[in-house]
Amino acid sequence: MGESAYVLFKRLDVGDFLGVEGRLFRTKTGEITVQVARLTLLAKSLRPLPDKWHGLSDVEVRYRQRYVDLIANAPVVETFRRRARIIAEMRRFFDARGFLEVETPMMQSIPGGATARPFITHHNALDMDLYLRIAPELFLKRCVVGGLERVYEINRNFRNEGLSTYHNPEFTMLEFYQAYADYRDLMVLTEELLPQLAQAACGSDRVTYQGVEFSFAPPWPRLSVEEALVRLGGLSAEEVKTAEGLRRAAQTRGIPVNPEWGWAKLLMEFVRGRGRREMYPAYLHHRFSGRAVSARQGPADDPRFVQRFELYIAGMEVANAYTELNDPREQRRRFEAQAKAREAGDEEAQYVDEDFLRALEYGLPPTAGEGIGIDRLVMLLTDSPSIRT
Repeated sequence: MGESAYVLFKRLDVGDFLGVEGRLFRTKTGEITVQVARLTLLAKSLRPLPDKWHGLSDVEVRYRQRYVDLIANAPVVETFRRRARIIAEMRRFFDARGFLEVETPMMQSIPGGATARPFITHHNALDMDLYLRIAPELFLKRCVVGGLERVYEINRNFRNEGLSTYHNPEFTMLEFYQAYADYRDLMVLTEELLPQLAQAACGSDRVTYQGVEFSFAPPWPRLSVEEALVRLGGLSAEEVKTAEGLRRAAQTRGIPVNPEWGWAKLLMEFVRGRGRREMYPAYLHHRFSGRAVSARQGPADDPRFVQRFELYIAGMEVANAYTELNDPREQRRRFEAQAKAREAGDEEAQYVDEDFLRALEYGLPPTAGEGIGIDRLVMLLTDSPSIRT
């Protein structure tokens, strides 16, 4: 190499980037190697890298300096690669079924499509406040009104909420809408989609998450909320029938509940608190109207319910879907009820979106829509304990 190059070589540090020129040959063990004739320093590393043997274990450093995490922890790189494969496979799945990928606004004058507290920003040129998107729902349904009968978006959403291993204020969603379908059609579609994603990411529809193996192979159980709590949560059929029965069940099981909560709210608290032991996918359907502001009503003889399901895996809500409400008069009534709740102090209640109501008046065909949390799905398919891993 020459004296000057050899002096440089002796001063190199772990992390430096080198350019080398020379003859390729194989060592006695068959390894391809370069017999270096020229050596050039391309970039100098001024900070010492973490010890490769022990990796980077400080959680705060890992999250705040993701670039160091990638250098030090090979499994994190594999998580990134697997996430990319999952999203690419999503696009192949929907493109093959005639769905059109679209993009909807991320800054909106009225946040809508979900019950959540938005982030607020300011547009200097227009001198007006705007909101970061909490969901693309209302804009995607405008596309269906316009004649795009199958649409999807892989989108970033922003919700001004707390942090946990299952929640992040900025997250990625897949959201799709299909005309002339209802929530039951989307159950079938989801049972086709997720096994295909698992196969692409893991090479099998059987997945191990946090030491427990489960299968994405359909069909998946379809349970009402009450059935789920009896079958999976250990409650009796009598306990789930009334709010008083649920309060007694909570007291005997040491589950803290608010005495002001009604029957529907108590049921959902039990679902969140009691279902984490069950790993396999399960649909919870016949959901309560509550804050399902844009879901079509369920059976005529029971106005408590709407045509909606949530998909739970490993105790996490991974997907949320419903048959869309396409009656503009009923949609206005629900928006106005939300506006009253907002005036009473509910910061997560939705606004009255006059332009969306105008779009519904032009006619929304029977439509079903679904959102799938990509970050949580990646957690499951990469065996990650946290949404931020």
